[in-house]
Amino acid sequence: MSTMWDYRDSAWIDGFDLAGYDVQATDGSIGSVDAATDQVSNAYLVVDTGVWIFGKKRVIPAGVVSAVEHENKTIRVTLTKDQVKAAPDYDAATWNDESRDRQGDYYRAYQQY
Repeated sequence: MSTMWDYRDSAWIDGFDLAGYDVQATDGSIGSVDAATDQVSNAYLVVDTGVWIFGKKRVIPAGVVSAVEHENKTIRVTLTKDQVKAAPDYDAATWNDESRDRQGDYYRAYQQY
């Protein structure tokens, strides 16, 4: 059973490093992938939003990825820019199960799994 923390299609990531890919929300670019994980039931993107939200990083659960276009180095997500902007901040130094759950609670409101 797929969760918000699993890619909809594992072929999207098999053998690919997604770092540097542009991330497109439904209404425009939200930044680029700083890091990506591919662990089962714990996969996500860390997106560097650049100056768009003052250099903040956001975690995007793999389940909201709707397409990965390797030829264009683009990842599409099912969220709007405002939904990403309103998401909890990501801090690698404090990332743990509790912060992952907080992220999951936020994104669950926008997705059906």
